[in-house]
Amino acid sequence: MSLHKELIERDRKVTFHASTHLRDFAHGDAPGRVITGGKGINIVDKDGREFIDGFAGLYCVNIGYGRTEVAEAIYKQALELSYYHTYVGHSNEPQIELSEKILKLYGPGMSKVYYGMSGSDANETQLKIVRYYNNVLGRPQKKKVISRMRGYHGSGIASGSLTGLKAFHDHFDLPIETIRHTEAPYYYHRGADQQGMSEREFSRYCARKLEEMILDEGPDTVAAFIGEPVLGTGGIVPPPEGYWDEIQAVLAKYDVLLIADEVVCGFGRTGTEFGSHHYGIKPDLITVAKGLTSAYQPLSGVIVGDRVWKVLEQGTGEYGPIGHGWTYSGHALGCAAGLANLEIIEREGLTQNAAETGAYLQRQMQVAFGDHPIVGQVRGVGMLAALEFSPNPASRKHFDPALKVGPRISAAALDENLIVRAMPQGDILGFAPPLVATRGEVDEIVARTKRAVDRVTDELAASGDLKG
Repeated sequence: MSLHKELIERDRKVTFHASTHLRDFAHGDAPGRVITGGKGINIVDKDGREFIDGFAGLYCVNIGYGRTEVAEAIYKQALELSYYHTYVGHSNEPQIELSEKILKLYGPGMSKVYYGMSGSDANETQLKIVRYYNNVLGRPQKKKVISRMRGYHGSGIASGSLTGLKAFHDHFDLPIETIRHTEAPYYYHRGADQQGMSEREFSRYCARKLEEMILDEGPDTVAAFIGEPVLGTGGIVPPPEGYWDEIQAVLAKYDVLLIADEVVCGFGRTGTEFGSHHYGIKPDLITVAKGLTSAYQPLSGVIVGDRVWKVLEQGTGEYGPIGHGWTYSGHALGCAAGLANLEIIEREGLTQNAAETGAYLQRQMQVAFGDHPIVGQVRGVGMLAALEFSPNPASRKHFDPALKVGPRISAAALDENLIVRAMPQGDILGFAPPLVATRGEVDEIVARTKRAVDRVTDELAASGDLKG
């Protein structure tokens, strides 16, 4: 038995893996892989097999793999101070500098940063802030939060409730009572369903459905709305034309806070510093993680806007110190990694590269798949892209889920040494390469994807499953 296989067998006996068929993996009926290193947009497993990582881990390794500058920053900080808590006013220099950097990157309107370890815990913090905010203002009934179908905001009890995907609710008794879900800005299917609306008409429809929900629930009970600038795990779906303008008008009308979940979009992925900048979103609260450190250390953040911060100050003036805290909030090593990561993004112009090379990625995807017989839509923005598959692209019909077309194409891509993601709730292939990707590397991603899609197309044709 090779060392790689031996490691996997040991792993099967001891590890509970995320988003995994637990029985199949534990009993050897699902594959495993031990990753040992990486450089640029490539990773290497224990057998020395090299893959292009077309999904940057989980949308997060923005600066690419193997950046020794970040490792050195973590090491240097560890020699000085690995950890001390940040309760009751304690701090560390990296935390102070990182907070200053984040607020400068975002621009006017944001006041403070609170740190955690993941996007999930950051969104748990968001919900506590929303509740505290309305209690301070004497509105104890204003606690409901509206998310969106197909939105992704984490895997906890509350953050998983915000998520609008079946797999994160089914068999977990979610969502919790105070969470609601409104229309997804998923024009490809829903716009056609709604009698052939234009994108702008569909955006107005989404806003109308949101307003109807607020009125049905009672405006005095609805506290906040949370949304990703671009739907991520729900299918990598950029919003239709005018969507965020229409949504923000409704929120302002009913005094509903806006939480922008920038876990995927933040720090350059859309070709702007934040997805909010790209779409003209003016949030009250912002969630960040992933690209904050490019996953070189676990770190998340809640960026608190001026309006909310004033109320938080008022609350502690009335009630004393705020009852919220994580042991590792503002962890010195995470903050040191964040500073080194953001310095690389700025020095190497990676946000601009995401805009320019990202535009090239979008064009090449259209060239390769715009007229493909099983591709219903090619979509994306910046360094985010998706292919949605259909047996009849003209009708936008879905494949039979039992055919597992998306997972089959993802597996075929893996045979081409390319990692891309089969997205949940649909036959969708997602792409989110590191922001350091070059045009030549984009060409290679597209070429390997084309071979994988063509292979599965031939299989479907041979089995008679392409009848639309």
